[in-house]
Amino acid sequence: MAEKRDYYEVLGVERNADADTIKKAYRKAAIKHHPDKNPGNKEAEEKFKEAAEAYDVLSNDDKRARYDRFGHAGMGGAAGGGGFSGFSGGGFSMEDIFEQFGDIFGGFGGGFGGGRSSRGRAQQRGSDIRITVKLNLQEVAEGVTKKLKINKTVACDQCGGSGAKDSSSYATCSQCNGSGYIISVQNSFFGRMQTQSVCPSCGGSGRTIKDKCSKCGGEGTERGQEIIEVKIPAGVADGMVLTVRGKGNAARNGGVSGDLLVVIEEEHNPLLIRDGNDLIHNMNITVTTAILGGEVEVPTIDGKARIKIAPGTHAGKVLRLRGKGLPDVNGYGRGDIMVVVDITIPDELTKEERNLVEKLSEQPNFKRASGVENQNIFERMKNFFR
Repeated sequence: MAEKRDYYEVLGVERNADADTIKKAYRKAAIKHHPDKNPGNKEAEEKFKEAAEAYDVLSNDDKRARYDRFGHAGMGGAAGGGGFSGFSGGGFSMEDIFEQFGDIFGGFGGGFGGGRSSRGRAQQRGSDIRITVKLNLQEVAEGVTKKLKINKTVACDQCGGSGAKDSSSYATCSQCNGSGYIISVQNSFFGRMQTQSVCPSCGGSGRTIKDKCSKCGGEGTERGQEIIEVKIPAGVADGMVLTVRGKGNAARNGGVSGDLLVVIEEEHNPLLIRDGNDLIHNMNITVTTAILGGEVEVPTIDGKARIKIAPGTHAGKVLRLRGKGLPDVNGYGRGDIMVVVDITIPDELTKEERNLVEKLSEQPNFKRASGVENQNIFERMKNFFR
């Protein structure tokens, strides 16, 4: 299987390109490789799909951020049974491309040799629901399944979402004759183009309702609640969006439900600060521990660990606990816990303690090498209390 090209390269834009530039670049590529302009040209068709895939990712802030961080490997994850949205991993067909991005093509519209009609009538789609889920550090590290109670539009329980009184309450749409689409021909720069658009009268269903459902008034939907289980993988990051397909608002007249978009929010942990898959802990030790060495306790994701402090440890030294950080969301190993050492100096000293510090400061190993910047810890303490 051929290696995928970089999405920015496919559209011919810089990595810092804004949304308008990306949209213009995609439209240019789509028109150039459009199947109506290149009939029977398989290479053009593949480039047309490639451009649509690139645009699907780069036009979406969440997908683009994920792609910038993980590349193509980051576009194939799965969560909540629905998976992350996008062409990669889903393999949209030509008809899917026209359905999702047809408005960008302008004169080309959504037409593609009448192919849409072969897929059946169009269906209306319900709107997406966006919610935020807070996770603590342990949930991020281990992954978790959340049960969410969602207030949403659901299918009417009386008509089953159809909006009709019963199965005999339908009539063929007179405007599209049951096809669900209106076909028109128009002139463009490339000649006469045939376009298809969803019938405005029936919304693409190909039929109209004669007798409406008494409960929903023909809408096919009503307000309700649903408890949805969302499986969140280990290693997710703050701001990441997981898509659960078909769990958004129900559509009118038995159409396709929208998606549930789950936005991850990490709860603040005062002891462990996240840096990618690594965790940082700022640890204070006493002067005597820094000089003599010893054993201290540090927090971890699931408890505590004891680590050794070598004699003569300086402030700013970083001790690494390998493999104790967060797992990579794509399964590429695990981060570390990095313990940054700081030395705590007492706020006050007794007379006896001051005398001891002054005596130590006169010892060869505690004498100042040169300049204030090279003062040892005892000299800094001595100056602090003067």
